[in-house]
Amino acid sequence: MVRKAIRKRATLRKDVHEAEAGLPEARSDGDVPGPSPDPATNLIMADIAMRAGSYVLRDVVERTMLKGSYSDGTARKIIQNRSLKQTVASVAIAKFATRSVPGAAIVGGGILVKALFDKSQQRRARLRGRKKLAEQAQEES
Repeated sequence: MVRKAIRKRATLRKDVHEAEAGLPEARSDGDVPGPSPDPATNLIMADIAMRAGSYVLRDVVERTMLKGSYSDGTARKIIQNRSLKQTVASVAIAKFATRSVPGAAIVGGGILVKALFDKSQQRRARLRGRKKLAEQAQEES
């Protein structure tokens, strides 16, 4: 058990050394751009800022798309009362679309086919969609 741990530590040190060898030279002035002198902290801060920004942008886009047919308050309720199944499905599809060009093509093609189908079924879809969203807006959080 101890030998295994020692070998694992040696392998880890070797991997770290090899990874560091492939890194570009650090800045000579020692200045790291960003609010923190630690580059890892700056990377985490940037990631948090990007994710927060994407959540805000997504919320604005969703409400804007719903505002054409619903009031601002109703649009907010529709978004807030989304089921876990709807949320997981949208996250999974978005991840699939952003991981590769074929994924983006498949998801984009699916959205196009769905839009064309909905357009052909416009009157019935409008009635069903309004009924479903009205029910979703009525649900309590």
